[in-house]
Amino acid sequence: MVRVECPESVNGYFLKIRFKQWGKLWAPGNLSLRTLQSAESIERRDYRFGTVLHQLPLPKSIKNLIVGKRYGIKKRLSRRTSRTSEVPTSLVLECYNPAETTVALSLTVRSAGKNDNIPFQKLVSLVPGSNLIKIPFVDIASVVNLSFPFNIEILPNDIDEEMTLYFGLMEFIQELQQDVIKCVVWDLDNTLWDGVLAEDGIAGLRLKPNIINIMEALDRHGILQSLASKNDYDHAMQALKHFNIGHFFLYPQISWFPKGDAINAIARQLNIGVKTLLFIDDSTFERQQVRSSCPEIHVMDAKDYLLLTSIVIDNQAPVTEESRGRRKLYKVEKDRNEFALAFRDDYRSFLKQCDIKLTIDSLNAQNLERVHELTQRTNQMNFSGNRYDRNSLWKILESPHLESYVLTCTDKFGSYGIVGFGIVDSRKPLLTDLMFSCRIQSKRIEHAFLSHIMKEYLSRDNKGFYANYRKTPRNEPSGRVFADLTMEDLGVVDGVTSLFFPADREVPHDGIIEILAQDQYSSVSVRT
Repeated sequence: MVRVECPESVNGYFLKIRFKQWGKLWAPGNLSLRTLQSAESIERRDYRFGTVLHQLPLPKSIKNLIVGKRYGIKKRLSRRTSRTSEVPTSLVLECYNPAETTVALSLTVRSAGKNDNIPFQKLVSLVPGSNLIKIPFVDIASVVNLSFPFNIEILPNDIDEEMTLYFGLMEFIQELQQDVIKCVVWDLDNTLWDGVLAEDGIAGLRLKPNIINIMEALDRHGILQSLASKNDYDHAMQALKHFNIGHFFLYPQISWFPKGDAINAIARQLNIGVKTLLFIDDSTFERQQVRSSCPEIHVMDAKDYLLLTSIVIDNQAPVTEESRGRRKLYKVEKDRNEFALAFRDDYRSFLKQCDIKLTIDSLNAQNLERVHELTQRTNQMNFSGNRYDRNSLWKILESPHLESYVLTCTDKFGSYGIVGFGIVDSRKPLLTDLMFSCRIQSKRIEHAFLSHIMKEYLSRDNKGFYANYRKTPRNEPSGRVFADLTMEDLGVVDGVTSLFFPADREVPHDGIIEILAQDQYSSVSVRT
């Protein structure tokens, strides 16, 4: 094992390790998270001590004895280190593969001294060159109880004689920007309650301790909930009614079909990505089936349900009035969808009948918290890919040349709340950011807003209107709005597409949505 300085790596160096056949990299683990500065300080101190020890002019036998004692102390300290209140989001493995072919690694996390327990195992493929592998913490925690001492092992497969690999960061980490959990999907039997409905009947079931408090906390924080259970639908709904908890769950999937199908159906009906779902089940088989069917999903063993508040809620943006009412917003959306069925293929007529109104305001102290939440949660309709912290939003608010737009939407069924945020640099003019909640997807609200501000800026001067668009697989369907409004593609630089609408062209509009502009630029009501 040789240390190789490499400023480009996360640690600033790699460990060059030559594996012989059946050789493995092994370490005891703990979940005591430290700041980057603290971790680097401890590592530098340990490295200096090791370097001095290596250079001491001592007989080999004495030096080996001291090294062994030092190793034993470090191992005992790793076992004694108390877990901090923060919860990791991922186990990260940084590795450089110098070979010209892909190398397979077996990564194992197992409880220390409990070989009868099932370990977490994952086959990792290292392509030639640099690799950064991230394994969600909840995936490991769903198999291994990480509250107790555990070991991590890395074993290269198919070594004939020897193999050289370079390892950088190998740590549990907490990412500041992570996939936000938007929906928790519960199993029922031995998960939400103790007992099996089909065998014990409703009278024989008992809700898990503290489960109602957890569901209420999820609901208050705007985290949706649903069900994926293999049960008789009517019987299960009676049990939910008996416990007075049925109102928490949107689009419950209760049938005898595979749970992977149920997960996909829930994500589709909520119009959110599968990677924003967390599935909780007591059965290892069901968790593995769902993970196989939906590789992006997060899963959790039902025995760990008490960790939900730290894993899910503590990583959310602060609670706003809108997040408290998110479940009701989705129930209203269900009413909209049922109303839409009467129009069949005449979708635009349906939209006109909805009486959609879009109110445009500026970023201010009253709406900043909700805008912050929106920037952290939206993916499918985020055309810049940017995430703004509060300090950045305050700077935008105070900038003399950045004009901000906060969009609120209502229709005949109710309010969508704040659904969009945009930023225009008035000096060009250039749309630098535009993002919407997925709740308004396919309702042509993005068309109405873009059409409105393009007319606004084109009426001021003859410069034309520019926009930046960072295309991703997730926002590409929504990004067609730029082509719908006939904006010209000027090319791609560093992954950002530059778009332009000339001043001498009429801005397209379809007259579906009424704009109520309340910002400093306009106070008139127009239909666009």
